Amino acid sequence: MSESSHENGDTAAGAAADRIAAGYAFTGPALDLGALLWDGNCLPDHQIRIPLSMLNRHGLVAGATGTGKTKTLQLIAEQLSAHGVPVFLADIKGDVSGISAPGAPGEKVRERAEDVGQDWRATGHPGEFYSLGGIGPGIPVRATVTSFGPVLMSKVLQLNQTQEQSLGLIFHYADAKGLELIDLKDLRATVAFLVSDQGKAELKGIGGLSTVTAGVILRALTAFEQQGAAEFFGEPEFDTGEFLRTAADGRGTVSVLELPAVQDRPQLFSTFLMWLLADLFHDLPEVGDLERPKLVFFFDEAHLLFNGASKAFLDSLTQTVRLIRSKGVGIFFVTQTPKDVPADVLAQLGNRVQHALRAFTPDDAKALKATVRTFPTSEYDLEELLTALGTGEAVVTVLSEKGAPTPVAATRLRAPQSLMGPVEPAELDRAVKASPLYARYAEPVDRESAYEKISAEQAAAEAAAEAAAAQAQAEKEAKEARKTAGGAAKPDPSLAEQVVGSGLFRSLARSIGTQLGREISRSLFGTAKRRR
Repeated sequence: MSESSHENGDTAAGAAADRIAAGYAFTGPALDLGALLWDGNCLPDHQIRIPLSMLNRHGLVAGATGTGKTKTLQLIAEQLSAHGVPVFLADIKGDVSGISAPGAPGEKVRERAEDVGQDWRATGHPGEFYSLGGIGPGIPVRATVTSFGPVLMSKVLQLNQTQEQSLGLIFHYADAKGLELIDLKDLRATVAFLVSDQGKAELKGIGGLSTVTAGVILRALTAFEQQGAAEFFGEPEFDTGEFLRTAADGRGTVSVLELPAVQDRPQLFSTFLMWLLADLFHDLPEVGDLERPKLVFFFDEAHLLFNGASKAFLDSLTQTVRLIRSKGVGIFFVTQTPKDVPADVLAQLGNRVQHALRAFTPDDAKALKATVRTFPTSEYDLEELLTALGTGEAVVTVLSEKGAPTPVAATRLRAPQSLMGPVEPAELDRAVKASPLYARYAEPVDRESAYEKISAEQAAAEAAAEAAAAQAQAEKEAKEARKTAGGAAKPDPSLAEQVVGSGLFRSLARSIGTQLGREISRSLFGTAKRRR
């Protein structure tokens, strides 16, 4: 090839790289992701960025195991914090807690920073650490059964559609009757009551509850509790508004939910994360598009959220993702391939960071082709590129400040400035106990709720029945005595009149009878608006 041809090729390549980089030349605040990769070279003068104002348009971080997804998540989270945006991270493997500590300098970090034109400085970020119900290190995060709602509870109990509808009926009954469902024993007591001789007439007018369905729900609850789930439901209920806090220096607080202790229960923690998001959706006002989001929420291992999900759950999730943007919340799903995310949800994810994919099997090859089709038209051969990317490299496309997709850019990502690994357990424990939130949420509270009320009412009903039986026996004996004496005294009140007229019966009717206006309003997921 002639020297002229080489020059023309270099010129064309340079023009293509310039066109891509021009798509990331934003005027407003932006997060720095890394430097453009083109024709095997890293170009530090061509920076790839994401506008801060577009972080509420949601995103996806995907890639095979070991390609750097967690570090990408950390890189984005620490820059959000630096811009004053609170962040929520689900730490499933236990290696994200290091975001609160300065990173460790080293040769690899120095080389990466030099490659991508990064001014790397070891920096920790303000963090709070949480745990589900106090299992593992962290401030306990609990929800009441009432606020969790029937749709999410059905998913976590793995109920079918008919059983889910029945559970919705049970919640409806408890809401209307003022029976507080705080923990799992409250729900179990309510289900058992509604198929008992005393309670089965309660739902007769609105469809009833079959003993078979009740049995399935009760067995599912028992299995759920055997997984340790009882710890997650109760009071004090966590106020998800805590996730919106900023530190004294103006940086956003990074809230890390520590999940290693429950990583063998993926159905539970993925659904619980959805409750956190639904609760935020309830409480936040509409704000439209902001210069920076109020919160960015990261769902790691996102495929667990969708496995075995009912249509009702997926419909509710899709609607929540679509609507929560206008409340200033951005959601990033972190998973292995885009096909893990339903198409209706994937269509709403405007920002994409796609790490390398493997193509070892026919299924892998099919997934690779499907992933390529989800990207805009590109200057690259994406099918080849996605299998050749190194660790810490990714294909990026985001939304520009005008809301249009940017050109697809192969990118060598920056190194996080915080610690790339977990902090020491003793340090984590100190951070948890030093938090002002620890005193507020650490100790569980068990107040009177549905279990206690139903138990008291059933005991009272049994006592009333025994008293009525004794009274009936006394009446019978008195009647026989009058016959013997030949008297004709005025008859005593009937058994029904005595029971209905008793103070015990009136109290029972007040507590479990219909209470108009008491029913709890519920959201897309059937979650209840918290009463603060």
